[in-house]
Amino acid sequence: MYTYSFEKLEVWVKSKEFAKTIYKLTSLFPDTEKFNLTSQLKRSSISISSNIAEGSARNSYKDKAHFTTIAFSSAVEALNQIIICFEIGLISQQDYNDSRNLLESITNKLNALRNYQIQQLTK
Repeated sequence: MYTYSFEKLEVWVKSKEFAKTIYKLTSLFPDTEKFNLTSQLKRSSISISSNIAEGSARNSYKDKAHFTTIAFSSAVEALNQIIICFEIGLISQQDYNDSRNLLESITNKLNALRNYQIQQLTK
């Protein structure tokens, strides 16, 4: 089976794991949040890995960097939602810390990837 380039990126692997974690966490949310924070948090978390994958298929480094920026933005959006979930009591301190630490790792890797892609524009 062919392995696509994005599947080799550690940041994609971590962001995919983050999305799976969010799906598990939100399954415990009350039904009243089904179409609110649950839906929004799932969409923002899955958007991180999806934009990494989509960007990897682009031909120019400019386009690749654009999708990496979108993935970074989705990560920050997910962080905002996790903060809110913690502050209103939907997730525990441990889940908040774990999610935030994983997102910090993901955003650091996205920054490094974006910097590499931007450097390639000048070559």
